[in-house]
Amino acid sequence: MPKHASYSPRNQRNNPYVLDDLAVSFHRSTAGTAWRWRTELAITAAILAALLRLAPATGWPGAGILVGGLAVVLGAVPATRRFITRRFWCVLARHRIQRLCWEARLHTRSGRLPLILWTRPTKVGERAWLLCRAGTCSEDFEAHVGELRAACFARDARVTRNPRWSQLVRIDIIRRDTLAAAHHVTSPLLSLRLNPPAPAPDPAPAVLAADPALTGLD
Repeated sequence: MPKHASYSPRNQRNNPYVLDDLAVSFHRSTAGTAWRWRTELAITAAILAALLRLAPATGWPGAGILVGGLAVVLGAVPATRRFITRRFWCVLARHRIQRLCWEARLHTRSGRLPLILWTRPTKVGERAWLLCRAGTCSEDFEAHVGELRAACFARDARVTRNPRWSQLVRIDIIRRDTLAAAHHVTSPLLSLRLNPPAPAPDPAPAVLAADPALTGLD
């Protein structure tokens, strides 16, 4: 029986060694957990430091009001709101990629997940750089592009291998289309079509003066 065109030997749905996955145990370490939750830990540490610094002067209720007011101001200013929103999606994409690596079995037999080195916002979404451990490669992610874009709530996802260091993989999460119909460029010719100029009036017919030499001729 011929294989389906979408069959990929690297996709774990087509893994013939199903029982082999039962021996895999998820590997967790303190350093790895701290690295995965580094943004949340940094925000929590900053809030606690601010509360401890303000509490002796204003008390705990006053310190909480000041910190909450600062958060409201940061969310109200457009520049900081855009910055916080983009970083939020970067953190969300990092966690969703990590969850996908576990659910799709994109890890080593010892349970080590690929290491997400850096995630930054782009004009169309987010870009993440991954370090593949021994036992994983970029082709594993290419075989799970559908699961990747679904896990990140994205329009599409693209996987690119570093041309020099094959263990480095770049994942582009596409959330927006900058060339979509909602972002079209208005043409100045559109106003001419909607408001055409008024037609020019017809020139008045010229009145020929009577030639006295032709007067009286039939």
